[in-house]
Amino acid sequence: MTPPRTHAPGVDDASASTEAGSRQDRISLIGGLGLGLAMLTIALLVALTGGPSRARDAHAVVSPGGTRTVEVTLADMRITPSTIDVPAGTRLVLHVTNTDAMRHDLVLDSGQHTPLLDAGQSATLDVGIVGARISGWCSVPGHRAAGMTMSIVPTSGATIAAPSAAAMPGMNSTRGTSAAGSGTPAQASPVIDFHATPAAGWHAYDPTLQPAPGATEHRVTFTVRDTLVEVAPGVRQTLWTFNGTAPGPTLHGKVGDLFTITLVNQASMGHGIDFHAGSVSPDQAMRTIAPGQSLTYQFVADHSGAWLYHCSTMPMSLHIANGMFGAVIIDPPDLAPVADELVLIHSELYLGPQDGTADEAKVDAEKPDAIVFNGYVNQYDHAPIRIKAGDRVRVWVVDAGPQRSAAFHVVGTQFDTVFKEGAYLLRPGNAEHGASQVLDLAPAQGGFVEFVLPAAGHYAFTDHAMVDGERGAHGIFEAY
Repeated sequence: MTPPRTHAPGVDDASASTEAGSRQDRISLIGGLGLGLAMLTIALLVALTGGPSRARDAHAVVSPGGTRTVEVTLADMRITPSTIDVPAGTRLVLHVTNTDAMRHDLVLDSGQHTPLLDAGQSATLDVGIVGARISGWCSVPGHRAAGMTMSIVPTSGATIAAPSAAAMPGMNSTRGTSAAGSGTPAQASPVIDFHATPAAGWHAYDPTLQPAPGATEHRVTFTVRDTLVEVAPGVRQTLWTFNGTAPGPTLHGKVGDLFTITLVNQASMGHGIDFHAGSVSPDQAMRTIAPGQSLTYQFVADHSGAWLYHCSTMPMSLHIANGMFGAVIIDPPDLAPVADELVLIHSELYLGPQDGTADEAKVDAEKPDAIVFNGYVNQYDHAPIRIKAGDRVRVWVVDAGPQRSAAFHVVGTQFDTVFKEGAYLLRPGNAEHGASQVLDLAPAQGGFVEFVLPAAGHYAFTDHAMVDGERGAHGIFEAY
């Protein structure tokens, strides 16, 4: 079989040389007195009128008087320098350069902000006379929570004002914005009514596992888009989706199959992808690509299992929480056919404002608003999954997380077959070894169970972590 290959279309190799060049230290000193003072007071960076200076560390000290220009770098989920000490009465100018592969910006709670900067791009912010503490951050969703923050601190007797709510990490996320945030107060998230009914015309996510194609090579295009999605009755979120749905498409194949995935980014920010179903070097295949770019991700499915795929862009917790996940089902050899074969993906909702994106602070605090199967609160209560009594059913379950474990249980039946993380725990014909009541999965784990519904009726399935089952991870098998 042809070994897997990783292609990288749409990559601007010039960005690497730009980044390397931008890392060179630059210090411009004007005037003999200024030079002498700078040599005494500089800790890591000084810049005098009209001349930029680059810090080698996270803290910079600026000499007093006149206008001072400081070089600021955006890279590796950090703003460098992260702290700038500015004497009272000094006018500060920031020369901001993005040396990362991902787009970033710099937003100040004093009102100034750069545009979103691609790799190698720069912008200048005239902060003005610094008389109070100023906080800054990157407004790309998740980047502030991941540590892309900075502080401008007045010294030498200046009044240091208490940070505003906008300056406090987690207090005012700019989540959901496509450009620099303005520091406006965060909107309240909608409240889920777990007893509400979807509006007319609503359709459940189809849980049916489609048969594996006969070919041994699978070529699929995943297009990333910002998609407005209903996640509970009357509750909408702008999710980052693979092909318009969350979960994304389920891929199905057999051991030894070759998967060639073309990832196209048509969203408003950078994204990537990581398939657990294959072994590849992450460096290129899982890199973040900017809007308008694409890449090819290729892997061989060497092992059977229920595998997670998800966005590989940091912070991954936010990207997964905002809908960027799906499943790859690789059948174990000699897997027997069954009457019904389904896929349920367990995940969490961390609601931002109506029509907004996931709340970063809730993700960080691990406080979900709901736990769901296939992306919608209690959806298979509203659209029960019909099963013929007496038929054998196989349910594949993947826990996408990003944080919570799953305990999949079907009320009124037992599992005589359990396959978890690549191994059978129970198989038919081994009744003397007992049966199973729950398939327990940590985040990113997967497997399947098989069972037979003994008679007509309504068999609830649920996350048996009861609080999670009661807040959205619940459905019904309707046996007929």
